[in-house]
Amino acid sequence: MIRIAFTLLLLFFTVSTFACDLGDIKIHTDFSGATSKELIASCSTNKSNDRITIELQPENTPINNSPWYAFKLSSAIEKNITIELKVKDGSHRYSPKLSYNGKQWQPIAYKKTPERLRMNVTISKQPIWISAQELITNDDYIHWGKALEKKAHITHSIIGHSVNEHPLYKIESSSANIKKWLIVLGRQHPPEITGALALFPFSTNLLSNSELARVFRAHYNILIIPNMNPDGVSLGYWRHNANGVDLNRDWKNFKQPEVSVVHKILSQIVDRGEEISMAVDFHSTHKDIFYTMPTDYGIRQPYLVSNWLNALDKKHPNFNVIQKPGNNPNKGVFKQYIADMYNVHAITYEMGDHTDRKFIRKLAIDASNTLMQTMLKDNKHEN
Repeated sequence: MIRIAFTLLLLFFTVSTFACDLGDIKIHTDFSGATSKELIASCSTNKSNDRITIELQPENTPINNSPWYAFKLSSAIEKNITIELKVKDGSHRYSPKLSYNGKQWQPIAYKKTPERLRMNVTISKQPIWISAQELITNDDYIHWGKALEKKAHITHSIIGHSVNEHPLYKIESSSANIKKWLIVLGRQHPPEITGALALFPFSTNLLSNSELARVFRAHYNILIIPNMNPDGVSLGYWRHNANGVDLNRDWKNFKQPEVSVVHKILSQIVDRGEEISMAVDFHSTHKDIFYTMPTDYGIRQPYLVSNWLNALDKKHPNFNVIQKPGNNPNKGVFKQYIADMYNVHAITYEMGDHTDRKFIRKLAIDASNTLMQTMLKDNKHEN
C-alpha cells in the first residue's frame, strides 16, 4: 500500500509544473530530466529580484549524495541574476553547465561552499538551460537505437516497461548458431551522465563494421540495455526508480520491473543452453575507476578482466586504469549478480563526473576494442 501511494504521488508530480512566484523571472521544468516539483524543497527571490535561491532535496532517503538539478530560466527583461542552489541534508557533487538549446553545453563559473553553490547568469526572453550535467534524455536513447537498427544485424525493441510505464528497450546483435553473449547495461542511476557518454561509443563500436567487430560478432551475441531507469531519467532523480528503489541493489530480489525483465531475459538465454560470457555496467562517480571481481573468485576465465584492463592501460600510458577487485555478497549489485548467477566476470565501468568528454569517448572505443580482442582469447591464465 505504501508503494502504491508513493507511485501515485510521483505520477501527480510528473504532470504538475513547478510553481514559484519570482515576478518577471520564470523557471521552466517542462522537459525530460528537469528537476521535478517534489525535489524542490523551497524557492525564493530577494527584494530586488536579482537573486534566486533554490533548495534541492532527494526523491527518497537514505540516498546517495548526488544532487541533480536541471531547469530553464527566462525573464521578461534582460537582466543579470545570481542563482544560489542549496541542498537539503546534502552537499553539491556536480559543477553547473549552461546551454542555449539543451544540446550543446558549457561550464559556468561558480563558487561553492559545503552548503551552497552560486553562479551569475544573464537571462532574457529566450530561455537558458542550467543543469548539473549534460542532458541525455529517454528520447536520446530511442533515437540512438533507431539509428543503429538500420544495420541489418541489429534489432531495437521493447522488452518491458518501467514502474511509470516508460518502455524499456534492448539493442541486440545475435545469431541462432552463436551461443555466447556479452551483456552491456547502463543508466541504473539517473544523473550518471559520464557513464552514458561512455556507453554510447563503447556499444556503437561493438556493433560497427570494423574487421575486429565482425570477427567478434561471429563468436558472440551482444545484448545492450542502455537505459535501465527511464522514470528516474525523466523525473530528474538523484538515484532511484519511481518506486524509490536503487536498481543496483535489486539484483537479488528482482522486485522492480526494470530489473525483473532483464533477469528474465538472461535466464532465458541460459535455459536455452547458451552462455552469458561477460557483462559491463556503466556508471559515474567522482573519479575514473573499474570495479571488478577478484581473479580468485572461482569464475570462468579468471583473468579475462585483468587481461582486458591491463591491455587498455598499456594503450594509455598517461592514464591510470584503476582496477578495484571486490565482491558485494547479498547487496543486490549487478556485477555480483552476474558473477554468482552465471559464474562469469562483470565489471562496473565508472567514469569521473569531470572527466574530459573527448577522452571518455576515446577511452570507451579503446576499451571496446581491447575487450573484444581479449574475449577472443583464452583467459584461463594471465597474459
